[in-house]
Amino acid sequence: MLWIKTIRMFFVVSWFACLFYLPRLFVNHAMTEDQAGRSLLTGLQQRLIKMMRFTMWGTVISAVFLVYSIAGQAWLGYIQQGWFIAKMVLVAVLIVYHYYCFAIHRQFVKGTQKRSHVWFRYFNEIPAIILLVVIYLVLAKPW
Repeated sequence: MLWIKTIRMFFVVSWFACLFYLPRLFVNHAMTEDQAGRSLLTGLQQRLIKMMRFTMWGTVISAVFLVYSIAGQAWLGYIQQGWFIAKMVLVAVLIVYHYYCFAIHRQFVKGTQKRSHVWFRYFNEIPAIILLVVIYLVLAKPW
């Protein structure tokens, strides 16, 4: 089980690094006026998106293995706990956020993205807030 936890932690940390960094690139992109800077940021975003896909799926798949390694045959009862359901709802929100970031990237590529860098600064905080709540749910298991 230690290997599963290790792999799980690796993927979660890596995915969150991407979730924190891509919107930060959007902040910079929204502030950039010159075409060379935009091209550079678009390339960085594209490479990061490839990593995001891998780390998100690694996070999801390792979660399945971790739940089964913790709960075994009682996995159905484990996933019906209130804290676990709340956590899964927040993870689903993060997955939506993840794919919404891809849509924003496509808008930057097309040149149709009109939001300000200030909007992206606030947008960048969403995964941090969700992470804080998820960590609390996992550690406290309040329900």
